[in-house]
Amino acid sequence: MKTLSLAIACAVLAASMAGADQAGPMSVWGHGGPPRKPEPNPKAEVLPLVSVRGNHFVLPSGATILFRGVSIVDPDNMVERGHWNREVFAAIKAMGANLVRIPVHPAAWRHETPRAYIALLDQAVDWCTDLGMYVIADWHSIGNLKSGMFQEPIYDTTGAETFDFWRTMAGHFKGNHTVAFFELFNEPTHENGRLGAMSWSEWRDLNEQMIGIIRSFDGQKIPLVAGFDWAYDLGGVRYEPVRAEGIGYVTHPYPFKRPQPWEPRWEEDFAFAAGRYPMIATEIGFGTRPGEVGVAENYGERITRFLEERGISWTAWVFDDDWGPPMLKSYDGFALNACGEFFRQAMQRPPAAPLASGR
Repeated sequence: MKTLSLAIACAVLAASMAGADQAGPMSVWGHGGPPRKPEPNPKAEVLPLVSVRGNHFVLPSGATILFRGVSIVDPDNMVERGHWNREVFAAIKAMGANLVRIPVHPAAWRHETPRAYIALLDQAVDWCTDLGMYVIADWHSIGNLKSGMFQEPIYDTTGAETFDFWRTMAGHFKGNHTVAFFELFNEPTHENGRLGAMSWSEWRDLNEQMIGIIRSFDGQKIPLVAGFDWAYDLGGVRYEPVRAEGIGYVTHPYPFKRPQPWEPRWEEDFAFAAGRYPMIATEIGFGTRPGEVGVAENYGERITRFLEERGISWTAWVFDDDWGPPMLKSYDGFALNACGEFFRQAMQRPPAAPLASGR
């Protein structure tokens, strides 16, 4: 989902460049280098390890786990706005969430510097561990990793930077059960050719390289692979699934992605994959206007029921009062708007009953 206006993106990029200037030149002797090898974390194995069995996420007991959660905004942005604290995560837990998605924008990763950014992630992971919630770490770029063309400056990255990001993350969070998922790339798109060409086969190859890097450090993490069309369409999985075990797939089925009736299109475009692979809809959400009624019932009820009937986990976008579609009216007291209140109620109720096999 598009998260920032071009003006904000440019401002963040400018801040990144300014920060680099203030830091001075990079020294070959380690100043400003990659994060140091982490000290052993006594909380690393507090939460049960999540793994893949068939088309489900499971716990060591063998029990299947359905994830319901929310995405926060980029930690670097939260720091700048004064919202980075444990209370945010406690408010998410109070909604009923068992999963938090943390988006890391490439420009913010560079602005904060990897070493400082890892320190922020360590805080979030410790807070989530204490609160009993798992974490998705998400490389939050939008565009074409093959061509090197992206939707806005804040998403600009390279293959080398992306691979190195996952090398850093896998090495740092090795053995940490709380960080259950690595979402390899937020929203791949060639934007109908405006961002260059990329075939599904080429995208599959890039993901397999990322998975290989991660697995060389940590075989327990569950990589999540996104579909085309801004992470909506998983059609390529029908014929060319990623050649790796223990992974999951991602979709972002916003209401504007397809005209109604939604359900047949959702089934054709992504849900078919849930018969063979575990899945998470890592972004769902909707906006509301003053006086608008029926949105939650029309989209929210239908998408959450559709996903849960097929065993697909989900995280709502986004726990914020600025980025959209927002779930908060304000951070003061964490007042929820209609979207936020819908997802709070959705996380409190029993999951929808699964469909009979052979749907």
